[in-house]
Amino acid sequence: MRGREAPNETGGGLLRTLTELLETSHRAAVEDLPAMVGASARQAGLGDVEIYLIDLQQNVLRRLRGRHFGGEAPLETADAIRALGADAEQDEIRVDTTLAGRAFQEVRTLAKTGPGNRPEHWWVPLVDGSERIGVMRVAPAGDDEGAIEAMRHLASLLSLLLVSKGSFSDTYARIVRSRPMNVAAELQWNLMPPLTFSDSVVTIAGMLEPAYEIGGDAFDYSIAGTVAHLAIFDAMGHDVSAGLTANLAVAACRNNRRQGIGLPDNSERIEQVLIDEFGKANRFVTAILADLDTTTGTLTWVNRGHHPPVVIRRGRWIATLQCPPAHPMGLGLGLPVTLCREQLEPGDRVLLYTDGITELRTPGGTEFGLPRFVDFVIRQEAAGLPVPETLRRLTRAVLDYHDHRLDDDATVLFVEWHGPPQRLDDEA
Repeated sequence: MRGREAPNETGGGLLRTLTELLETSHRAAVEDLPAMVGASARQAGLGDVEIYLIDLQQNVLRRLRGRHFGGEAPLETADAIRALGADAEQDEIRVDTTLAGRAFQEVRTLAKTGPGNRPEHWWVPLVDGSERIGVMRVAPAGDDEGAIEAMRHLASLLSLLLVSKGSFSDTYARIVRSRPMNVAAELQWNLMPPLTFSDSVVTIAGMLEPAYEIGGDAFDYSIAGTVAHLAIFDAMGHDVSAGLTANLAVAACRNNRRQGIGLPDNSERIEQVLIDEFGKANRFVTAILADLDTTTGTLTWVNRGHHPPVVIRRGRWIATLQCPPAHPMGLGLGLPVTLCREQLEPGDRVLLYTDGITELRTPGGTEFGLPRFVDFVIRQEAAGLPVPETLRRLTRAVLDYHDHRLDDDATVLFVEWHGPPQRLDDEA
């Protein structure tokens, strides 16, 4: 590796490289990251680097180019990518049929090998926690453990930088969209938490379709100490007004939750906000609001006119969580709100969903149905797929079933409880 510093040379080369990248990133935009990461890779003894971001529907990986390319403005739109002609296949890569896509799906570093079984380049997943952001292509610079470790650490830091810079970048938003988005969907996507979250005790993942025309569906989650707060909403309609209604319900839910208000009172306060804004029965929202105690596995929830959640245990559909439903929020009917409880076991998976998943029909009128939905999830679990990949494939199945035209929003919130946290002395 003459002429460049080998990974971890003198014990501190890689650390210095990553530290310098972090320090210079404070005054950088998304468009600056390709050049900055490329320079850091060379300093760490690696080859050229290319960054690919996953699109909203997780069908394709799209290349993030730097602030300038060939003297022109950033190539960040579909038109610009198509203009590259022969190079286009390297600027938009299918997930389901490529090695890069496999690295993304399996969250594994994979090598494209050539003559003599030597790596031609590496595909390294870009992951923030459990949120899959894309992949990084690294040209060969050896296949020793030091190089692989350097790629992994560089990808980890790059993922954090992409998340921190992407939230206020139109360039980032354009790259991850493959077609125009309506205003209601713009509202919803800016409201949603990340599609996946995972720690040692719980994994949470969500999906929303149709991604570019979604109207009144929404999900929410948050972690507060040992409690995972969960919610799924389905607002009346499929237009901007439905999106506004769902946004207001989610905002009210978060506001109440952060004041320490419990589930029944939270749902009633959400309803009052909707009535104050829209009038009684003019706009309504069905919902499940739930809390999961990640120490004990106790799930508590209220049902505001919504489909009951489903529990999958050891590869079997073992329960539909029945709870006396109150009326949808916004109707002001005054029905009592019941708090229900269920004791989960380690490894249990809970599915919250909207009717767009189960009630969508083929052009011939055949309903997708709850059994088909649950069976699909169980089969993916049996295949050993991680939760985010299960939902990505569920999205594909739902869209394929309906010929890629959904008449209603289809949303899922998927929660897996891994079991109580291990004590430090248990790990010793």
